[in-house]
Amino acid sequence: MIALLIIFFAGAYIAGSINFSIILFKILGKEDPRNNFSGNAGATNVYRQAGIFWALAVLMLDMGRAMLIAYASLCILNTSYITWPGLALIIGNRYPCFHNFKGGKGVANYLGFTFVLTPLAACIASLAWGLIYLFFRTPFISSFVMTAILAVGTINIFLGSGFGSEFDSGSAVIATCITALFIFFNHKDNVIQKLKK
Repeated sequence: MIALLIIFFAGAYIAGSINFSIILFKILGKEDPRNNFSGNAGATNVYRQAGIFWALAVLMLDMGRAMLIAYASLCILNTSYITWPGLALIIGNRYPCFHNFKGGKGVANYLGFTFVLTPLAACIASLAWGLIYLFFRTPFISSFVMTAILAVGTINIFLGSGFGSEFDSGSAVIATCITALFIFFNHKDNVIQKLKK
């Protein structure tokens, strides 16, 4: 099973390394999205440069890929390993081997991955993102709240009645915590800039 997890982990990293916004901008003949505004290759920065339609397209592609990986993990991996490919996916999104190791921050991927595991938490997290954004008008604060809700929702299903026993699910909970902390860390520049204002 460890060998299978390693294969899944590597495959998820490679899948995450395919950055849809960078590829889309090349197709559209636009400048690399990392060269403007936040320097991020995620849906929010796509919205700033190309509008809501293309931002939603990138969001759906990121989420769709993540959902496929999550579904495959559920079908094939042991309970305790289910969330590790999600971490690998987000590492790939942040440090893509196909794009000079500079990509997005993984929030949309995490939302898609979690949606397969706990749709309720994903829906609550999405609603919270919108409400927090309306109040603060700062995407990274909304992303912090969303990530926290997704992590708590995922941990709940593993330690609750969702998957296996507490002992069997410990590894999945660890991967979930690492994933959330990694996403928070990815936003450190946003926090620094906010504190300077």
